[in-house]
Amino acid sequence: MATGKAAQRMERESVASYEPKKNSEIRILENSDEMATELAEYISQVSEISVKERGYFAIALSGGPLVRNFVKHHTTKPWIGLNGISSGLMNERLERTMWIVPILNGHVYSINDNETVEDAATDYEFVIRQLVKIRTVGVSESNDCPKFDLILLSIDSDGHIASLFPNHPALDLKDDWVTYIIDSPDPPPERITFTLPVINSASNIAIVATGEDKAKAVYFAISEGTEGPDAPSIPARMVQPTDGKLLWFLDKASASFLEANNDGCEHPEY
Repeated sequence: MATGKAAQRMERESVASYEPKKNSEIRILENSDEMATELAEYISQVSEISVKERGYFAIALSGGPLVRNFVKHHTTKPWIGLNGISSGLMNERLERTMWIVPILNGHVYSINDNETVEDAATDYEFVIRQLVKIRTVGVSESNDCPKFDLILLSIDSDGHIASLFPNHPALDLKDDWVTYIIDSPDPPPERITFTLPVINSASNIAIVATGEDKAKAVYFAISEGTEGPDAPSIPARMVQPTDGKLLWFLDKASASFLEANNDGCEHPEY
């Protein structure tokens, strides 16, 4: 019987059929500790490559406790951290600045929660445009969007990522880098979020999911058998890197419908 890393490798190979794109990968981990270790190793590898090639590692993280709890990688390297892929203005500022520590002073760019949601989104986009202008953050070769070295997201039970919710008009934005919403179905109602073009322009995108309540959303986001006009609106399914790689980090519970389908079970209802 295979054990350790060999067993993990076999497990990853067993879900290869669920890869939505040729530049996508799925990793299924046994528990949260294993996921945290795997995620930290992955971030370390991407950061080392980025620093070697560009002199900087630009990472952007979404809000919420899931990503924050898993990101425990410590560094004194020239990381650039944007803590604002999505953020509710009612969140504690302290929580947002704890996502990646320690980073050199002046290298963390957070959303200003002392402004209105509209002004905060405008100012945050200006900050990112300045970082792109001086090439601290790269620029996509396919469009004028920023090209982050890594964007780290989590998926919720409704399939939303960042603060992009199912059937919301923000999903259709093409020219904005940062936008705001005032009608979030989840509290808080006012949020700021990266748009899909920015997310999809990243060199690397990682989506993290844990728990059985995410299993259906994960299935419909990943499975190739859910195309067509009757397919549910899953924002996470719209994460399709333009010229990058997508990596899913799943625990056994969140991957349960994928594994059930692999065994020949019927598609679940969403």
